[in-house]
Amino acid sequence: MNHTEKTIPVWQKYSLNVSEAAEYYGIGEKRLRQIAGENEGADFILEVGSHIRFKRKLFEDYLDTANTV
Repeated sequence: MNHTEKTIPVWQKYSLNVSEAAEYYGIGEKRLRQIAGENEGADFILEVGSHIRFKRKLFEDYLDTANTV
């Protein structure tokens, strides 16, 4: 059976893991984990088990309104 790997570009993904978000937004992984911890229950955070994912569009909205990161 031939399986072809499909890769979705980061800018088209619904959610990003911490390392993808760090690369995409230019924010360090440590700071992203800190933001997630400071904003528990925020709309832009998606927790899958113990893993943190950032809902790309909602996190962009959050960053657009933030004065400092």
